[in-house]
Amino acid sequence: MKVALGVSGGIACYKAAEIVRRLQDGGLDVAVLMTKAATQFVTPLTFRALSGNKVYVDLFEGPQSGTDFEGAFDHILLAQSIDLFLVAPATADCIARLAAGIADDFLTTFHLAVRAPVVVAPAMNTRMWEHASVQANLQTLINRGVHIIEPEVGQMACRTYGPGRLAAVEQIVEFVTDLLNRPRDLEGRKVLVTAGPTIEDIDPVRFISNRSSGKMGYAIARAARDRGANVLLISGPTELQFPSILRVRTTEEMWRAVLENSTDVDVVIKAAAPLDFRPASIAAQKIKKSTAALTLHLEPTPDILKELGTRKNGKLLVGFAAETENHVQNGLEKLRAKNLDLIVVNPASGPDSAFDSDMNHATLIDASGHIEEIPLVTKRVMADKILDRVVQLLK
Repeated sequence: MKVALGVSGGIACYKAAEIVRRLQDGGLDVAVLMTKAATQFVTPLTFRALSGNKVYVDLFEGPQSGTDFEGAFDHILLAQSIDLFLVAPATADCIARLAAGIADDFLTTFHLAVRAPVVVAPAMNTRMWEHASVQANLQTLINRGVHIIEPEVGQMACRTYGPGRLAAVEQIVEFVTDLLNRPRDLEGRKVLVTAGPTIEDIDPVRFISNRSSGKMGYAIARAARDRGANVLLISGPTELQFPSILRVRTTEEMWRAVLENSTDVDVVIKAAAPLDFRPASIAAQKIKKSTAALTLHLEPTPDILKELGTRKNGKLLVGFAAETENHVQNGLEKLRAKNLDLIVVNPASGPDSAFDSDMNHATLIDASGHIEEIPLVTKRVMADKILDRVVQLLK
């Protein structure tokens, strides 16, 4: 496999030399791309000696008489030959140019030609890292499917302390290796994922909702995409982003969106937590505060999962259950009642509750009654554990 390593001009450039060596130790062929600013910190000769490959700095190299010149299409040819593009270190300037789609040197022009996975490892001063424009540019890249390796908290070259230091070389290399070795076992499959809460209005300014953050559903959508699936994410209100997303607000909106978009999919993973009840009527005007007790009358919302269970038509259906007690028994009952192929049972209370956390532990139960306990792991790891079971069930 071949990796293109983009190096932009920051003091962390020297660590890129070790990244090259570690990637090569893993059997990867590495081509290095440098910005001109990066060459002020480390010479191209260093990377050429380490990688054994040509180092790309200028977009046009060699004699340029008429149309007979070398290197004019190197950015295209190289982009077609790689399996992954890593930018490390990525300065604030480099991140901004990648986010804006600027193509004013080899690295940024190459980025626009790349169709392989892109990984960016930022490195900059803490104040720069925390600036709103840097965070907005990172979010733009994330929205496009770029993988971001968060920087470390530590002492900077300027002797300040905080977040912004380039992630450890071992962490970067491990991330790249895992991404390259991730199975493409959902290639050609269509997967619909739901995520987040729903909202039901009480009056024009108040609503009821729940504690779902959407993080688990988004992690599943990203993991399925990385495994080759064509993914549509239907999400309730969250601040999270995904390239192919349909946003809804109420349970009924989610119900309609899911039914309209699930007819020709292979897998539906219902990680969302839509409300089970909504106000029977919505006040036309803001309800004024008074000393009198207020009674809120609720009615059931559409049962999306149950409806899907009656319309499976060969598709694989995965549901979630947040339980505070009798996890396995309640999960089994829900699996059978909703005609599911797999259910993921999460704890809804206690110190390890999955609500608004980056961690999760769960019990996976399939239609045959097979039970698997997943210990406390990151939601990204949990997403791949769930998809491993989905792939097995598809077979």
